[in-house]
Amino acid sequence: MAAIQTETQGTASPQDVVQFTSIADNWWDPKSEFAPLHAINPLRVSYIKEQLCAYFNKGLNAELPLKGLNILDIGCGGGLLCEPLAQLGAQVMGIDAGYENIEAAKVHAQEMDLNITYRHVLPEQFVKEQGRYDVVVNMEVLEHVTDINAFLHASTALVRPGGAMALSTINRTLKSLALAKIGAEYILRWVPIGTHNWHQFVQPSELASGLRAHGVHIKDLCGMVYNPLDGGWVLSNDLAVNYLAFAAKQE
Repeated sequence: MAAIQTETQGTASPQDVVQFTSIADNWWDPKSEFAPLHAINPLRVSYIKEQLCAYFNKGLNAELPLKGLNILDIGCGGGLLCEPLAQLGAQVMGIDAGYENIEAAKVHAQEMDLNITYRHVLPEQFVKEQGRYDVVVNMEVLEHVTDINAFLHASTALVRPGGAMALSTINRTLKSLALAKIGAEYILRWVPIGTHNWHQFVQPSELASGLRAHGVHIKDLCGMVYNPLDGGWVLSNDLAVNYLAFAAKQE
């Protein structure tokens, strides 16, 4: 594994970057350590698609419903979200703190013949050289940053006025400690031990406050809940553990 470049650490947790890049070859293996992301990905894509179509007044059932939208996926990993968003018609850019993650994403996009741009860079660096996007996506990233306020400052700066953000993270509750930390890591072994730090989980009120400080306001909150009967994930009003958020930036 290549060493992490110091200048790209920024708000990214160095320990988390090491953890994810050490298994970067497994991003597209649905039976690997990334199995939970593969399991929730269809639900995440569906939520993003529906929210964006409603917000930008696009046809939900169109062949390419996200055509014309310029989307930035921050913390894109191996491209699990970038690829379906590109297949829905969006122009997609993915950035990540892990060099190995970006390389894995590039290889898979080429194999799928998808035109996606990937960069090994953090949002606080990227904002200095890039324009603003119609949509910025932050999925399963907030709980892995060392300074959420600095991260949100950079992320929101990359959204154009009138643009949107789609986010997902884990709430900081006793229920999430039991399920997302102890249960997922130590009992069910869904993810490697040490994947999450409960103290870095983000409550919806904290997220709303952090976004509002930069002129971005939450329009929708929705929980993601595991259904043990069929092993699938469904949208829910329960925000106690995993939740999705859709927000819009002032014109």
